[in-house]
Amino acid sequence: MKEDRKYIDRMNLCMNQIDGLYYMAARKLGIKDNTLALFYVLNDGESHTQKEICEEWLIPKTTINTIVRENVDLGYIRLENAGHRKEKRILLTERGKAYADRILRQVYAAEESAMARTLEEFSPKLLDGLEAFTGYLREAFHREILDDMEKEETAQ
Repeated sequence: MKEDRKYIDRMNLCMNQIDGLYYMAARKLGIKDNTLALFYVLNDGESHTQKEICEEWLIPKTTINTIVRENVDLGYIRLENAGHRKEKRILLTERGKAYADRILRQVYAAEESAMARTLEEFSPKLLDGLEAFTGYLREAFHREILDDMEKEETAQ
């Protein structure tokens, strides 16, 4: 159990450093870290709803809503009906694609360099393990913390 704690501490340190690197990169690029995350999501060429982004990337709905409104006003993003009256799909405009390419070029280059070195030294199984850990952690957090909190909030 003590050994598990050491692994967990190492994992948390790595995750916080990775988050910090993206935060510092965003600041250096002149944008907010959650704006970088939104353009990262949207630059895959697909349309996404705010709900999908919030659930998948764990970014608060109010944060995404604010960032989307700001970037609609800047002409980088457009909204389309998604079949539901309230739900809108978020897409990059041509101007938004050019902006995303500009801000993400260096991010992608850094990521690809780091990933190539990592996969050269370790197996792609490393990523399989990280995905499995993430899924197990999500389940455990819901079981141990989050679902109980939702029940308490509902009861109040």
